Amino acid sequence: MRKITWQEATAGAYDVIIVGSGFAGSILGKLMRDAGKRVLLLEAGAGEGPAYSQHLKYVRHYMNALAKTPNSPYPNSPNAPQPEVTDVEALTPKNIPSHKGYFVQMGPYPFESNYVRRLGGTSLHWFGSCPRMLPEDFAMKSLFDQAVDWPLTYDDLLPYYALAEETIGVSAEVEEQQYHGIHFESGYVYPMHRIPPTYLDQWITRGLAGKTLPGEQLSEIRSIPQGRNSIPNGNYQNGKGYKPHGAAGNPAVGQRCMGNSSCIPICPIQARYNSLKTLEQTSIDILTQTVVSRLIADPETGIIHKLLCKVWFDDQSTAHQDIELSAPWIVLAANAIENAVLLKASGLCSESGQLGRNLMDHPAILSWGLAPESIGAFRGPGLTSTLVNYRGGPQRREKAGFVLEIGNWGWSWPRNEPGDTTLSLIDDEHSFGRHLRQRLGSDVPRQIRLDMMTEQLPNALNRITIDDAWRDRLGNYRPVIHYNVDDYTQAGLVYGREVAQQIFSYLNIQDATQYNSTDPGYFTRNGQGYTWCGVGHAAGTHRMGTTSRNSVVDTTQRAWGHPNLYVIGCGSMPTLGTSNPTLTMTALTFKTASHILERDH
Repeated sequence: MRKITWQEATAGAYDVIIVGSGFAGSILGKLMRDAGKRVLLLEAGAGEGPAYSQHLKYVRHYMNALAKTPNSPYPNSPNAPQPEVTDVEALTPKNIPSHKGYFVQMGPYPFESNYVRRLGGTSLHWFGSCPRMLPEDFAMKSLFDQAVDWPLTYDDLLPYYALAEETIGVSAEVEEQQYHGIHFESGYVYPMHRIPPTYLDQWITRGLAGKTLPGEQLSEIRSIPQGRNSIPNGNYQNGKGYKPHGAAGNPAVGQRCMGNSSCIPICPIQARYNSLKTLEQTSIDILTQTVVSRLIADPETGIIHKLLCKVWFDDQSTAHQDIELSAPWIVLAANAIENAVLLKASGLCSESGQLGRNLMDHPAILSWGLAPESIGAFRGPGLTSTLVNYRGGPQRREKAGFVLEIGNWGWSWPRNEPGDTTLSLIDDEHSFGRHLRQRLGSDVPRQIRLDMMTEQLPNALNRITIDDAWRDRLGNYRPVIHYNVDDYTQAGLVYGREVAQQIFSYLNIQDATQYNSTDPGYFTRNGQGYTWCGVGHAAGTHRMGTTSRNSVVDTTQRAWGHPNLYVIGCGSMPTLGTSNPTLTMTALTFKTASHILERDH
């Protein structure tokens, strides 16, 4: 990559301009450049590039942060603001909007997920989980009379899944991932062997052996595919093997996961994939601190012939340079929320009425408790194994599917652990010295947390809008979010809690779960209170479909009515299923790249 100035950008001649430097933008940019195209990538936030010195600055910023939130390593730029989980608050009964942070939350529930606006995008803080979607996820309407079907199938994405797994560098075993209809091309193996199950994974697997869970199901605990470096598989690509990508700017570091236990928000050695690794491998031009404020289309042809941008100079002022850019191909690869805001600000893609609608996440319900013995909490990656029984199946006609994640980091999500336990022992029990160390050594390693990451269906009322009353300090629109979690998802959340309680009972885990009515995601069902949390998987706001009347983009992620505009990313996904969306988003990116290059010949 080559960082350039705004003067160089306006003087250059490009074949493709890409807005956004996360997974989709960086991978598409490299593919275009590899094909000989002149590529300009625009990033709203700051960033020095793949230099390892920058990464070390992020690590220090994380270490000094009091709250270890997903964005804590990455400084916020007021001219390209990013949402923070610390800004999420319960909305008032009167649905008075909350605008504590970057999002304007209109309710009835706040949207709790966030993202990074810096060079590398949210790939800087993602969890690293890379499961494929289930084949049935692509046919929710046909199979379960719920939501909509995708305009393509699992088999349509099969070759692109393989390309995505190679680029990210996924660690898993094919034989372990063949469930609920997931299948692979003959002879396929993952680039690297699975990350080994933790002691906790093995302890739970042994404890549940032969036990029946709700729905008369025997537990299926399997390792989850991960975008972090493990042992290369010598059989990959017919015996060619696979070479892991080390840290950007220092490839000798990060060749293997070392279990540093801070994957979110930052892997200190970059064993986990991030987009800077891809950008390091390509010679595309990159212009950072550049917020695209509007696209200008020809009123007759719909062709995008101009991007209006604001190039800002530093965090201390709003001083900026207005510039105009153009190219034959324009690609929006920001994220599901920012893509929708920009298209709405530009007055584009409005024919179907679907732009900005169908915002989805994976609401998660947590259960936490103390095991009867040490299970080695706070070791290894945050997640290595999941219970996959409830990802698919006929129950999805009535309630949402979910995947049960076995969290390796104790109570770090529902509470600020191990800090909260330490303060409680000091303040409430007046513990100190040897007694304090003994109590911490006894209690913290016994902490267990199960997360039921639950499917959310598209709903037109869950949407992104814009309003002249809500702009950031450069005058760009802030996202106005209307969000709810409906009965279908709530039923799945409650079912997930029942499964967790049964597991706790089998394993003699002392349940410490508490849901409080002041929690932003608190809801009641059958007289019982529960709380869901967001997980950072924003999707659905520019869904793909079969015509311009039912969708925003087609199966190649080209915008209907705008021949040279592609809107890519998780926003194109019609449904979300129960898989982390990054791998599918990357597979779709490969599909889009193939289409652009075919059209350009």
